[in-house]
Amino acid sequence: MAKESEKSPVLREFLQELAGRSTAIELDMCVRAPIGCGGPASEFRDAISRREYAISGLCQRCQDSVFGVGEEEEEN
Repeated sequence: MAKESEKSPVLREFLQELAGRSTAIELDMCVRAPIGCGGPASEFRDAISRREYAISGLCQRCQDSVFGVGEEEEEN
């Protein structure tokens, strides 16, 4: 189970109401649509992607969609 990054209580509550961020991270799931896909979030490409999940609650697939796939991944 991932541990969510610390946020101010007000911001944490806002993100929970907006996308279910805290609940999703507790359950190793992606945040719900329309921000994320609501699917499983258990496999990540690297430590940076896992850290991003703790911040945003986005699974690897949704991170790739939002931020783009790294150059080294595009070449393969």
